[in-house]
Formats: sequence, structure tokens, C-alpha cells
Amino acid sequence: PVSSVEHPAAGYRKIFDTVEELNEPIPAEISGVLPPWLQGSLLRMGPGLFEVGDEPFHHLFDGQAIIHKFDLKDGQVTYHRKFIRTDAYIRAMTENRVVITEFGTAAYPDPCKNIFSRFFTYFKGIEVTDNCMVNIYPIGEDFYAVTETNYITKVDPDTLETVKKVDLCKYVSVNGVTAHPHTEADGTIYNIGNCFGKNMSLAYNIVKIPPAQKDESDPVEKSQVVLQLPSSERLKPSYVHSFGMTSNYFVFVEQPVKINLLKFLSAWSVRGTTYMDCFESNESMGTWFHLATKNPADYLKNHKFRTSAFNVFHHINTYEEEGFVVVDLCTWKGHDFVYNYLYLANLRKEWEEVKRAAVKAPQPEVRRYVLPLDVHREERGKNLVSLSYTTATAVLHSDGTIWLEPEVLFSGPRQAFEFPQINYSQCSGKKYSFAYGLGLNHFIPDRIVKLNVQTKETRAWQEDDCYPSEPLFVPTPGATKEDDGVLLSIVVKPGAERPGFLLVLDAVELKELARAEVNTIIPPRSACRCRCVLGQDT
Repeated sequence: PVSSVEHPAAGYRKIFDTVEELNEPIPAEISGVLPPWLQGSLLRMGPGLFEVGDEPFHHLFDGQAIIHKFDLKDGQVTYHRKFIRTDAYIRAMTENRVVITEFGTAAYPDPCKNIFSRFFTYFKGIEVTDNCMVNIYPIGEDFYAVTETNYITKVDPDTLETVKKVDLCKYVSVNGVTAHPHTEADGTIYNIGNCFGKNMSLAYNIVKIPPAQKDESDPVEKSQVVLQLPSSERLKPSYVHSFGMTSNYFVFVEQPVKINLLKFLSAWSVRGTTYMDCFESNESMGTWFHLATKNPADYLKNHKFRTSAFNVFHHINTYEEEGFVVVDLCTWKGHDFVYNYLYLANLRKEWEEVKRAAVKAPQPEVRRYVLPLDVHREERGKNLVSLSYTTATAVLHSDGTIWLEPEVLFSGPRQAFEFPQINYSQCSGKKYSFAYGLGLNHFIPDRIVKLNVQTKETRAWQEDDCYPSEPLFVPTPGATKEDDGVLLSIVVKPGAERPGFLLVLDAVELKELARAEVNTIIPPRSACRCRCVLGQDT
């Protein structure tokens, strides 16, 4: 659905305001009826601090990590939040300035230090941020808040206290991992990150973390690299934010948004340089799909899939059928990096200016690509996709590459379906019907959308001056239908008496079942990236 809501009052600016943490949980006022089976805690990460002293953070992904928790118990709801005590946060609070460079905000040496100590700070090596504001997920029996660097932070889900910082580089060869791992039913976790391969060339490693151990040892310490995928450019890895996984295959989409490694390694000696300054676009490569088998792990180097340029941050789902791998993605057309448009100064502008900037940005589209597993040289020039329900094509070229064209599942002018969720426990890696997402109207999150990926029909929940966060699907206990459950979203309604609330929607119709309102504004995961975790007692 194309958004019918305009934003002339600019209430959306409030979702990028700094908040204070709470000393203790506060009660919520409930309207409607909460399903009696919905018990447990909803945990989610987000940015909560957008300036330190006189220094603002510049990019949407720079705000310091705060953990939110809604507790649902016996018909009562409470809300609690605390800043994660990362090194980035503690040092910023101690020195009242930005001390560690973030995604789009540079840290400068302390002007009070003398020239020699300032000089030496340039040569201490790269100080990588541990600002874990992207996601939170369980590893074994523990919960970790994460970003995209090599640091993950263990937190106590009951008290929200920070427990410890963990450096993944101690256990596996990766420079960082995505904030969107895949988790199997037994608790095994797979993730992907780039690394230095042979001869100082770049590669992508798929990492496996085992489930909770019988001897109660830490699963993180037993992490291992199971597979290495090549990089199409030796010193310029593609930015990777998520990947696809089925029962038998991994799918890695190598996009034309690149990290210039030489620039990255030298950037830290150049005053005022950020991570964002190290990104560039390869205007000629298009987009490559890499396919690998899972058990045993093996890269299928003879399957060379290519298509035109797009940005991708979130995979919706990936599954196998009749000798094909179906890959559903939230894409942004072209090689121009979408994150260039997510500076806070842009998002806080007057509505007409926000719209004008969004028109220049890559256009969003939900796409389905189909990768044939069985490819024979004599089939050159014809469409290899024989699935009856899709218009996606795959054509073998004379150079051995297979050119992919997608089926478009959702498209609207400047209307994105992003931060997708599915019934993960039932449908991850399997054929499915429904995806739930956050609707972005010119990058401003203003609705929750349900997309039927088979019929392309959509439903939406939307309310004036309401800015929701990514919806989490929670299945009804014992449900057999894919969409039998509820959607949970944290919504901000600036100017309301109680401006933050937990919204509970029926996942079939997207009708409101209940809301639990609190007397505090909640910065949502808006045009940002995250996943939620619900601990359920049924």
C-alpha cells in the first residue's frame, strides 16, 4: 500500500532525540486485550544517545546503544531501558566528548593533551567501536548485543546490566560479522564476515557457533570457520549485512558497495575520517550471487550468478524447490550507497526537504531471484527457471555466467518494505507465504506491512503521527497456520500524553489487539537495522 499519511508536523524528528535511561521498570497502561499466552520479555537494541557534550553524532548508526525491555506477565506490562556500558559509551561519558570513531562521526584527539600525546594517538592502531546498537540474540544460554565489528557484548536480560565485551577475533579469523545471523532449531548459529585470505587478499568466512554445551563451556570459544568464499576484488570487500541459508545451501550476495581496504587502513591517520569515508561504489561490477553447500561446506565456484547493480541489507528468506534456490531480498536499485542518505541532518529536515532528498536516493524494491542448481553448457541463451509460479529468469551466457532477472514482489515510489521478519521457527529456509516489515515513507518509518510473497497482496497498519519499529512475529502456541500469531512493534507517538507504546497486532489481518503505553518517548529502530528476541513462557 502506498502511504496515505503525510508528515507536515515533523513529529518524526522526535524519534532521533536523546533519551535517558530508567532507574527501574515503569508500568504501562494497557488498552485492548493482550493474548493470555503472550508472556515473557521483548528485548531490542537501538540508539539512545545522539550527542555527547557539545559534540553531535552525525549518522543514524552512530547513536550509543541502549537496550529496551517490555516485560509481559499475567496481563501486566512494564518497560525498562539502560545504556550498554560499552567502551565507546563509558569513555564518551567520562571525557564528555566522542572518543571512539563511529560509523559516520569522527573522534578527534583531546585538544587538552599536548602535541606529543596527540601525535602518538594516531599510531596506536585502529580503535574499532564496540557500540552494539544493532541487534540482540542468544548464543547458547546467554544474550549478546551486537554491531558489525568484531566486538559483541554479553548482557543480563533480567537486569539489563552489561556483563562483558567479547572479541570474536580471538576465536575465528574475521574482521567483523553481520548483525543478522541464522539460528537453527538446536541453537547452532551461522554468520558471515570478511577476513584476510591467502596472500593478503580478501575473502568472506562463514562462521559456525555451536549450541549450548553440556559441559556448560562457552559456545563462542568453540566458534569455527566452516567455509571461505572469494572476493571479486582483492582489496575491496563488499559490504555485507545479512545472507541466505537453506537446509543445504548458503547464499551470499556480493553487492557493488565496497569497503576500500587501503583507505580503511590508512584512514585512521587522517584527521576526521570515518567508516563512511571508506565506502565506495563499483559502478561496473553489478551484483554477484555466490552459492555454497552446507554439509559438507563447499563453495560452488562453477556457478557464477550475476545481475544488475543493487544495494541489499536484508534477506527475507531463502529456500530450495525442484532444483532451484529461491532468494527473496529487500533491494535498493543501483550502486549508490543507501547509507549516504541516512545522516541525521537529512532525516531531521522539513518534510518537503526529506522527500526531495529521498527522490535522489536508490529506489527500494522487494525482489525474488531464482538460482538454478543444475546448469548444462548446452542450455546457453534460454531461461533455465522452470518454476511455474515465478517470472524470475536465469540465462546462461557464453562466458559461463548465469544472468539473473528478478520478479518484483513489492514496489512503490519512495515506499520501502524493509527490516523483514517471517515466521522464522516454521519457515526459515523453507517455502513460505508471508513476510512482515516496516514501511518506510521517504525513509521515515510510518507503517507496518504484511506482504504475501505468493500473491503480492499487502495489508498495512498505520496511524497519524505514529512511527513504528520493525515488527516481530510471535506464533500462537501450537499454531499450524503460518500467520497464526501476533506482531509486536514499539511505536513512538510524539506529542501524545504517553508517547511510547508496545503495539500488539493480529498477524492475520493486522488489526490492533492491544497497546501498552508508557509515559516516555522511546527511540525506535527506525530507518535502521535490528532484530528482536522474545522469551516466551507458554
